[in-house]
Amino acid sequence: MLEAAIKNNCELPILPSKRYFTIGEVSELCEVKPHVLRYWEQEFPQLKPVKRRGNRRYYQRQDVMMVRQIRSLLYEEGFTIGGARQKLAGSEAKVDANHSQQVIRQMRQELEDLLELLRT
Repeated sequence: MLEAAIKNNCELPILPSKRYFTIGEVSELCEVKPHVLRYWEQEFPQLKPVKRRGNRRYYQRQDVMMVRQIRSLLYEEGFTIGGARQKLAGSEAKVDANHSQQVIRQMRQELEDLLELLRT
């Protein structure tokens, strides 16, 4: 199950190395429409982007990874919203481990890309 989520999430665009992402950027990076992201914020307590002036949302890297996890549970694994919410709530330690693995894979890919760029 987790391998499938990681495999499908690896097919998504690589996250740029920046601290905050707008809802439009997260939408493109996770291949999910902005209105879906706003809905997921209501349904998943783990997803809490920072809101600044004008109620604009700014997602941090861990928020983007959570969106990718939710996307995987709903779209690839066939969970309902309620089932995905329970899965995330019941396995926070597992999600943390999975999140760490995803971050490590992401960083490794970015470093390999950088190394290739430096070699040319």
